[in-house]
Amino acid sequence: MKHYISLAFFIVVVMGLPMIVRNPYYVGTLVFVGIYSLITISLSLLLGYAGQISLGHAAFYGIGAYTSGLLATRCHLSPWIGLVCAAVVAGVLAYSIGRPVLKLRGHYLAMATLGFGEIVYIFLNSTVELTGGPSGFGQIPRFAVGAFSFKNDTRFYYLVWVTVIILLVLVLNVINSRIGRALRSIHGSETAANTMGVNTASYKMQVFVFSAAVSSIAGAYYAHYVTFVSPATFDANTSILLVTMVIIGGMSNVWGAILGALLLGTLPEYLRTFGDYDILIYGAIMLIIMMFAPEGLAGIAAAVKRKFEGTLVPRAAA
Repeated sequence: MKHYISLAFFIVVVMGLPMIVRNPYYVGTLVFVGIYSLITISLSLLLGYAGQISLGHAAFYGIGAYTSGLLATRCHLSPWIGLVCAAVVAGVLAYSIGRPVLKLRGHYLAMATLGFGEIVYIFLNSTVELTGGPSGFGQIPRFAVGAFSFKNDTRFYYLVWVTVIILLVLVLNVINSRIGRALRSIHGSETAANTMGVNTASYKMQVFVFSAAVSSIAGAYYAHYVTFVSPATFDANTSILLVTMVIIGGMSNVWGAILGALLLGTLPEYLRTFGDYDILIYGAIMLIIMMFAPEGLAGIAAAVKRKFEGTLVPRAAA
């Protein structure tokens, strides 16, 4: 019941924000937060619940952007078709590399996924005739439904955040299902989970493919929002940023994944006013959060909620 109350409150806030934040620049920033949230929610399922470390999700993000962008510009297909194709391509690739890679654990898995990300990054830079090389390509059309085009920031905001809400509902249901219990058992001890009859290989593959497909959808949204893509957006630094968002938000909490995307997606914009000191302040904030709130922003929010509820209970009793 608590999940539904939180979800209802979240939906009200998300739907009402553009009416409060009327500045197109800030609405645009929230669009990027929504795109990041799609990836971090799915990555939270993989990293926080299944315990599988991936440092290559920027590759799936880029695959989605390039697949949808190329199909729209070169083949003149609908962006919606490109989005579906992007998810399929990313899912197939994730399945292909997942079969050997997911047999690894810990830092070995992290290094393998990082290597995959570097391969994709090099491919995007090298295939100049197809991808435009380091310069990328532009003139990618926006999404449209008939004559209705998602041409401005507010319309695209609702498109992205409605998708986030749908994904959030889906993931919350997965977490509270038999699959969620299986993922938590894998995170706790894969050997013990196997002993108890959990098909760990199958569950790891499913969540890895799902996370890759969702990341590619986020990439497609990015491409059709910015209308331009280049390899620099999808390098190893982006993969590390995405994992950092999940960790800062709270690994075993999908709400934390959104909070992490919100903080790290907006913080650089506000720190620009500090000039050369922005990176120093950025690092200090990350350090303080990890030192004093190891459970991330979700842990801070939970502590505040408990304290707030504790102050209300005595009053109700009185």
